[in-house]
Amino acid sequence: MNVKFPVFREINTPSYVIDEAALIKNLEILKNVKEQAGCRILLAQKAFSAFAVYPLIERYLDGTTASGLYEAKLGRECFKGEVHVFSPAYMENEIDELKDICDHIVFNSVNQLNKYKDKCGRAGLGLRVNPECSTQDTPIYDPCAPGSRLGVRAADIDPEVFKYIEGLHFHTLCEQGAEPLVKTLAAFEEKFGKYVKGLKWVNFGGGHHITKDDYDRDLLVRTIRDFKERYGVEVYLEPGEAVALNAGYLVTKVCDVVHNDVDIAILDASAACHMPDVLEMPYRPPLFLGGKPGEKANTCRLASRTCLAGDVIGDYSFDEKLKEGDVLSFEDMAIYSMVKNNTFNGMPLPDIGIMHADGSYEVIRKFGYEDFKGRLS
Repeated sequence: MNVKFPVFREINTPSYVIDEAALIKNLEILKNVKEQAGCRILLAQKAFSAFAVYPLIERYLDGTTASGLYEAKLGRECFKGEVHVFSPAYMENEIDELKDICDHIVFNSVNQLNKYKDKCGRAGLGLRVNPECSTQDTPIYDPCAPGSRLGVRAADIDPEVFKYIEGLHFHTLCEQGAEPLVKTLAAFEEKFGKYVKGLKWVNFGGGHHITKDDYDRDLLVRTIRDFKERYGVEVYLEPGEAVALNAGYLVTKVCDVVHNDVDIAILDASAACHMPDVLEMPYRPPLFLGGKPGEKANTCRLASRTCLAGDVIGDYSFDEKLKEGDVLSFEDMAIYSMVKNNTFNGMPLPDIGIMHADGSYEVIRKFGYEDFKGRLS
């Protein structure tokens, strides 16, 4: 069976499994970067919100960042550290709660800043800006694309806002290295550098693949240190994916194998329900001991038991033919999986477990019918 750890043969499927040792490895890298660069690093909860491991993460990082009220509340309740929030727009009742939860509230427009600036209590205010510097080819993930709703362009900024804000925020990257950050930072400084001195902080956003093996961490450290020296401000990074990169699995079982020109294994896990990025990006998740089509002796299409015809994970090859009851381990399944899953078709949500660094396994959450029903009325 195609399993990462022997215990995977025995656990209930489908299950998300957090790899504690891999998570610690990532966190140690991030801690080293922040210490060398003299910056602060936050967990972007939009990618990974498994709060059972927040007590571990808080030993290494400085806090959390949120995309709205609920994530901010989770960060305040479960993580000892700073809480930052950015949303493209806030509702008035949200501000009433956020002002008591957050250390930083970042606004997406001058209009929203002016509307709420007097209602934010002790929270430090920030403004997201758009450096208008695209460094990626996928429009859906490009906040600098023409017509983007995210961030204020230099031509649209009102210098009066600097009476009220203490920081600027930009977020332009997605799964990228240090080189695109350097390019983006040059554009940011060209357009907004004249406003930075006198501020307290600049947030470089997320999308930094810092824990990937080929990431140029020395370049990142130099870039941050040079920026801090030029402007005398605190620098924040808010990676999500880098925190839990390659630190989780989705363990699934083969329910049946059918044939229609190709062998098709029907799994108890679903791309649409349990790993939506497979269909949205699209994204091909790595599979432990699974090869590319034709690479090994037996190629098989991995698909789900939902009614969606396109609920297909992809074609993989194996040393032996798959059969009913075989267990498979999809890798890199900690990020954008638990936070995006759903119960379409009444599909059960996967259990959540932790493979501890000492080799022991712990189930930390099980879901059932009431979780499906509770989302409906």
